[in-house]
Amino acid sequence: MSEDGEAAEHALLARSRDVVDAFARHLQAERGRSPHTARAYVGDVRHLLTHLGSQGIEELPEIRLADLRSWLGAQADTGAARATLARRAAAARTFFRWAEHTGRMPADPSLRLVAPKRTTALPGVLKQAEAGELLDLAAVRADDDDPIHRRDRAILELLYASGIRVGELVALDVDDVDQRQRTVRVMGKGAKERVVPFGLPAARAMEEWLRVRGRLVGPRSGPALFLGRRGGRVDARQVRALVHELLSHLPDAPDLGPHGLRHSAATHLLEGGADLRMVQELLGHASLATTQIYTHVSVDRLRKSYQQAHPRA
Repeated sequence: MSEDGEAAEHALLARSRDVVDAFARHLQAERGRSPHTARAYVGDVRHLLTHLGSQGIEELPEIRLADLRSWLGAQADTGAARATLARRAAAARTFFRWAEHTGRMPADPSLRLVAPKRTTALPGVLKQAEAGELLDLAAVRADDDDPIHRRDRAILELLYASGIRVGELVALDVDDVDQRQRTVRVMGKGAKERVVPFGLPAARAMEEWLRVRGRLVGPRSGPALFLGRRGGRVDARQVRALVHELLSHLPDAPDLGPHGLRHSAATHLLEGGADLRMVQELLGHASLATTQIYTHVSVDRLRKSYQQAHPRA
């Protein structure tokens, strides 16, 4: 990039910094976006402004629809995934709509901005037998005297039983779990609270964990349900490592993370005859269309079984 290009890029970013910071506050405070989503959207907007600055644009009101299309096109040319392009287009539309509404832009240049449609990729799932093997393995490890292994078993049982997200799981406090009713109170996306049931195996694993949780409690524990070895709240990275590590002991199972257990729970519920809207409520999906991907998973697996078993498939 030339020195003039760098100067234009820096000028656009510098002049827009207060606007971008205000947009970040808007996402979290007023729209209830999760910190992860807010960071992603703000990062996308900064990426956009960096690109436009390198094209010689120095002020937000100079931006036109053609500039936004050029930005998406440049990313598509370098191999960006459709899902990435769709999210970045959504971030741009959200940003410019907010900027116009708050008087920071005279007009919204993104009104006709369209990103490539997302491909409907089927999520990876465990077979029901594989999920059972995984939980059996966790139960065997929990037979020793290590409270971490009992915690791990409770984490895996709860993830599979409830289908909650890993971020929702690590945010749980002790009071969020009702052992008598076998339910857990979850704060989902958009700060929406829901109550999710879980089964008897998860309840037993939770009871065993709560019995030894006090051995890990320290100054940083607070009300956190699941603790690390040093007494702090367990984080998503630790849970992902746990799932990957235990699945590595099952030779034929796919290598999935905690979200794979969520996918598996939803798929197995539908295969067992659960109503689609019930699964939508259980998972905390805002749209039924998001939940419907699991019907595709079930049909795909049904088709494979049919082709393997039927003599005239």
